[in-house]
Amino acid sequence: MAEPASVAWPPAPIKTERLVLRESEARDRAAFIELFASPEVGTYIGGPRPRDEVERVLPETPERRPGLFVVELDGAMIGTIELNRRDAERRSHVRPDAGEAELGYLFLPQAWGRGYAAEACAAALGWFADALPGEPVVLCTRTANERSMRLAAKLGFTEVRRYEAWGAEQWMGVWSPRVKRG
Repeated sequence: MAEPASVAWPPAPIKTERLVLRESEARDRAAFIELFASPEVGTYIGGPRPRDEVERVLPETPERRPGLFVVELDGAMIGTIELNRRDAERRSHVRPDAGEAELGYLFLPQAWGRGYAAEACAAALGWFADALPGEPVVLCTRTANERSMRLAAKLGFTEVRRYEAWGAEQWMGVWSPRVKRG
């Protein structure tokens, strides 16, 4: 995410028509375990982690950090969204200083196919555009991940490049908020 001094964190919970984006809480631990141990979720991100390992290493209150939102539906966590600054070795150079933010998301399989990811990601991008006007965001996904490719298009990401990494073709897109002119 941005430098801590430039954006107040955590923001007030973000409410959409059906969802709430908020900080993680102790009650989310079981859902985090399900998310990280899920074979379906792990398909395009290097595979699931063994459940016993996740249970052992995940703290009682999952990590709270700038840029990490829990996505809640009817009081229960269904996924996460992250907006983080890319590491120096992974910069895409869509900005002159190459310090762009990257959007990442993981949703439990039972939440797939209902538009929750699009709704939550659009809300997080809206918050980001208000917090850091004019800042671009990148999104990277495997081209084989058809759902993620459709979501990127729906959110307005445009292709920057394709490349090979982790044994598969990857796609990188950029999203640029509309800057309000006064």
